[in-house]
Amino acid sequence: MWLLVVSGAVGAALVAAIAWFTMRVDRPSADALPPLRPHRTTLRERRRRAPDPLVALALQIRLGRLADELRAVEADPDVYARAHHYLAAQGAYDALLREACRLSGLDVEADPLRAGLRSDEDERLREELELSARGWTW
Repeated sequence: MWLLVVSGAVGAALVAAIAWFTMRVDRPSADALPPLRPHRTTLRERRRRAPDPLVALALQIRLGRLADELRAVEADPDVYARAHHYLAAQGAYDALLREACRLSGLDVEADPLRAGLRSDEDERLREELELSARGWTW
């Protein structure tokens, strides 16, 4: 009886060892495989990617002030040089919005805005929605 149990255990171990070795031989080398990445981000990656909270808060406050300035210029018809004032505030808002996107890791156009240039309205809306989805408020 013991002979049957021992021979069965040895046979099972032999089959398992042969299967393990054949799977290892068929497998490509570790250099050929892409590095394994976990599905979830690790704490170290989140810390590396997360912006400094005080910098993000200061940027949100500046974005809020510029948004208030834009609304005030739109609402007051008696503002001197209204169009110039609005375009200047809009350019500053677009530049800060791009800076916020870069800080939060969003893809934005590489060209920085220059004086007199503004973002496309569709691009501005996309950036605002992406930042809002990441928890930014202003």
